[in-house]
Amino acid sequence: MDTPFWYEQALKAPSQTDTIDVLGTPIRYVTWGEHGKPGVVLIHGSNAHREWWRFVAPFLADQFRVAALDLSGNGDSGWRETYSGEAFAAEVWSVCEAAGLGTHPYVVGHSFGGFVALETAHRHSREMSGLVLMDFTVAPPEQYLEWGLRAEREGVQKARKLRVYETEAEILGRFRLIPEQPGVHPLVLEHMARAGIKPVDGGYTWKFDPTLFDHLEMGIDQRDKYAALKCPSALVLGEHSTDEGAFFSAHMLEITGGHLPCITIPGTYHHLMFDDPMSVSMTLKALLLQWQRERHAGELQAHLNRITGADHG
Repeated sequence: MDTPFWYEQALKAPSQTDTIDVLGTPIRYVTWGEHGKPGVVLIHGSNAHREWWRFVAPFLADQFRVAALDLSGNGDSGWRETYSGEAFAAEVWSVCEAAGLGTHPYVVGHSFGGFVALETAHRHSREMSGLVLMDFTVAPPEQYLEWGLRAEREGVQKARKLRVYETEAEILGRFRLIPEQPGVHPLVLEHMARAGIKPVDGGYTWKFDPTLFDHLEMGIDQRDKYAALKCPSALVLGEHSTDEGAFFSAHMLEITGGHLPCITIPGTYHHLMFDDPMSVSMTLKALLLQWQRERHAGELQAHLNRITGADHG
């Protein structure tokens, strides 16, 4: 089995892991890149963790200061009694500040992380340089389906516990992507599985909180929140994604008059950062660098004018 060059290069890239307290809950995050460069925060989906970005972030870090966090209820962060978009947004913004991402960071969210990114932008878009929603779209209200409020909608029982597997090999063998998809390199799957489990009495279990969606309301007003944003935005989609949260790109193009940057990565599925991390990394880099250029267009022209002036002198 060939090992992709990006796999080894990403694992060797220097990074630093830290923890901060947000609203009484410890939040773990990891950073790449130098202080002083434009900041980017990367947000994973549900039942996931910060390592979802391990094979993307290092390839942004030459030109950006990058952070990826474990949302509460996921990875190595703490669990909450109940979860909310407001609390998730506070986690993201607190990591932006603690990680030194600067005054106007870029926010990128994949799948459920797109909801969190939108909640963050709803509160901070004036302080952001841009928002990228990755395989997450906002639906027209008449077609919206609530993912959360499971306790009310499905009558799920409180205090549910995750299954404990006797051996590490057994739980690693049970790891699945949701939705399932073909073509992910076995080394990537193993890396994500190992980062998502923990030892407990009697064996091993998953790190995510099974009650996260019990009382979380994602909200029928996502479209309206998106429409009110004060920063640039873009969509990045998997060509063959079967995730229901990514089905409304046509609606988003319609409400933006066709001007929303919408980039589909060929041959990829919902977990596109696993399918083709180089295409995802370079797509993000191109988007963010263009937004960065637009933000500093005046300064760029001033520098060019110095050269023009010197030549005429």
